[in-house]
Amino acid sequence: MKRHLAVVTIIALFLALALSGPAAAKTINLTYSIFFPPSHGQCQAAMSWAKEIEKRTNGQVKIQVFPTGTLTKPQQCYDGVVNGISDIGMSVFAYTRGRFPVMAALDLPFGYPSGLAATRMANDYYNQFKPKELDDVKVLYLHGHGPGLLHTKKPTQSIEDMQGLKIRSTGLSARIVESLGGVAVAMPQNAAYEALQKGVVEGTFAPIETLKGWKQAEVIKYTTDSKSIGYTTAMYVVMNRGKWDKLPADVQKVFADVSKEWIDVHGETWDKDDAAGREFTLSLGNQILELSDSENARWIEAVKPILDDYAAATKEKGLPGDDYVKALQGMLKNAN
Repeated sequence: MKRHLAVVTIIALFLALALSGPAAAKTINLTYSIFFPPSHGQCQAAMSWAKEIEKRTNGQVKIQVFPTGTLTKPQQCYDGVVNGISDIGMSVFAYTRGRFPVMAALDLPFGYPSGLAATRMANDYYNQFKPKELDDVKVLYLHGHGPGLLHTKKPTQSIEDMQGLKIRSTGLSARIVESLGGVAVAMPQNAAYEALQKGVVEGTFAPIETLKGWKQAEVIKYTTDSKSIGYTTAMYVVMNRGKWDKLPADVQKVFADVSKEWIDVHGETWDKDDAAGREFTLSLGNQILELSDSENARWIEAVKPILDDYAAATKEKGLPGDDYVKALQGMLKNAN
């Protein structure tokens, strides 16, 4: 009888331990809104991030991904996270122009050499300044594309060629268009193909990866290699603050660890996709045009006031815009 009781006790203890372990933990179901289509490298990088979170939590976390803006549109993604429409969201700061003045500095035409450099700088910059404008969410990580270039339906190799051209642009890239004499037309990336196809715009400022990732090589003919004024477009991956705060500490650590690792995953993906975009547009017979040295200098000079204006505008809001610009210029000197 005593032996039987001891066996029963051991079994009971074993079951109690099993039920209290990770396998018995309540599943955490999360939604993730992404504006990129599922075929895009950045969407695939994001989905691999979600899978890695699920793997390292032994399935305790399940993340349902909604690509192509099917859950929240690109411009609504951030508010969608804040208001709980989605638990996690990825989109572009510049799609809500004026809302993120500190983060907007990242989009200035510093002449970013690569997507990896832009992505690392974006995260270093955020960690240095931790702007209050993002306090209503949990920032998981940021990323940014390689140098934004000019893609047009007709050859554009001078400031004179730019005069009056209607160019799709967002955020501070719109200021670049205006500084060069073009007409900035604000619209998200997912609307650019149709706008180019129908002639609503005559060109777009974007990384060369869009020519394949968004198929825009089919509706343009020329790319102007203007990387000396190359800007990036900073993008966020953020989580609803309430959902984050309710995560167990060990799950929060998994999110933090994986997110840190995926900074370079996204940066390297941008550069890989830039190379693919270049190859794709050339395969369609499109041309990549170089600026002459003198013209290149004119373009650099034309966009310089954008940096000064940004610093002045943020100062009026009580923000140290000069510090933001200087910090990024310093980071750029050490960028790869």
